[in-house]
Amino acid sequence: MIVRNGGPVTSSKEVTLFAFDDYSIPFHRGLKLDLVRHLRRIGTTRIVLECGPQGAPDSERLTYYGTVLGVGQELWMYYLGQGDEPEWRQRVCLALSTDGYNWRRPSLGLVEYNGSKDNNLIQLLGVEHHVTACVILHEPDDPDPSRRFKMAFESTKYQAHLAVAFSEDGLRWTEFEGNPVGPAFEMSGAARVGDCYYLAGQNWQQYGYFRQMNVHASYDFCRWTQSSCIGFRRSSVPPRATLAYGNDGEQIHLGAGLWNRGSVVIGFYGQWHGSFLDDRRLVSMDLGMVISHDGLHYREPVPDFRIVSAAEDGWTLPPQGTTALHMPAIVQGQGFEDIGDETLFWYSSWPEHDSTGIRVAVWERDRLGFLQPFWGPGRDSHLISAPIALENENAEIYVNVDGVGEHASIRAALLDREFQEAPGFGIDECLSVRDSGFRQKLRWRKAEVVPAEIGEVRVRINFEGVRPEDIKLYAVYAAQAGDKA
Repeated sequence: MIVRNGGPVTSSKEVTLFAFDDYSIPFHRGLKLDLVRHLRRIGTTRIVLECGPQGAPDSERLTYYGTVLGVGQELWMYYLGQGDEPEWRQRVCLALSTDGYNWRRPSLGLVEYNGSKDNNLIQLLGVEHHVTACVILHEPDDPDPSRRFKMAFESTKYQAHLAVAFSEDGLRWTEFEGNPVGPAFEMSGAARVGDCYYLAGQNWQQYGYFRQMNVHASYDFCRWTQSSCIGFRRSSVPPRATLAYGNDGEQIHLGAGLWNRGSVVIGFYGQWHGSFLDDRRLVSMDLGMVISHDGLHYREPVPDFRIVSAAEDGWTLPPQGTTALHMPAIVQGQGFEDIGDETLFWYSSWPEHDSTGIRVAVWERDRLGFLQPFWGPGRDSHLISAPIALENENAEIYVNVDGVGEHASIRAALLDREFQEAPGFGIDECLSVRDSGFRQKLRWRKAEVVPAEIGEVRVRINFEGVRPEDIKLYAVYAAQAGDKA
């Protein structure tokens, strides 16, 4: 399947058209878009990994300037740990999980720390070096086994300049002999779009003394562009200069953690809210959402929306007498996963020396945003997607929808490129969807499988009933017949 939304041609067995992606769902009538903040669990912070025991490499603090990956049947979390040394010296540690909530520290036996190899340190650099950030990709189909894990990182060894390393097993890493491969760069996310790798972060020294999202590119993960693309900026009228300097104003912290969903790249970026007093203690940070179709240029579906809000995440004022007074602030890394009926994203608090652990934000699966009618019955609320190429495969169409039932339902039609109904797949032939769920199949009276001969289709969805305004449509899925997520 291919969504012809103007981005690079990416073929997959299933494509997802999110409600907030106006390139994949460009046509709306009578619909409004809303994003969804992460679910709060009984009003408390979901800390899923706290500091390790005394003497461990993460005994004093840990922060998530790292990555969560799906590896086989497990989730692997690469995070930064600080031991009991007086110097600020973070090292890359590994934790494992099967559900994203419960994590364990494996004894890797690779690196000696405090006189023992019974720890969860991966083999990278040496224990004397400080690591500021690492972003990791897992490509199990890479023809070179030694490069199936790829890491971009920032460390004192290379004076914070961009460096890369490779690994076969994700535990033992070999630094690239050509390091450093780029300028000083604080990164938080990476994605491969087509045959090119994109690394997102901040490099305020390159564009003036303020933070914005910059993107470097490489086709082999070794030779990176020394210049960067301004992927996203928070100025009011681009390309006018951002009204920020140093720690002041609205800025972008660490670029964005990225999730390539095939038809769109989703990013969570750090919303840096400066104080206009150049005082880092008065900086607060939430997480916002951006999307891209080329890996380079990003935009917000809803400007300044706080998809993960720091103040709502259990933040309280520090105890009286402490010197660590600062506003609520959180930071992102790389790592989204759909697990069962949930979408998870991991993050931690900021600044690093006050981090209380690594946390998880939770949504119902793929429900990051929705389209909803803003008027009542009889007003023809509907949407039309971009063309979807079936690539000689039979297809099934599903919707992620809520709010349907006795008084509200949806029906769909398949259209050709020129918006004409395909025979047998019109609105009047569609069976109404009246059950909510993240994967409800669209059916027509004479068919529920879309034949490959149609070639290319647009999906039109009508919001119907006496209370169409109750319906929330989160996503449309087109999958090869018989394939399920």
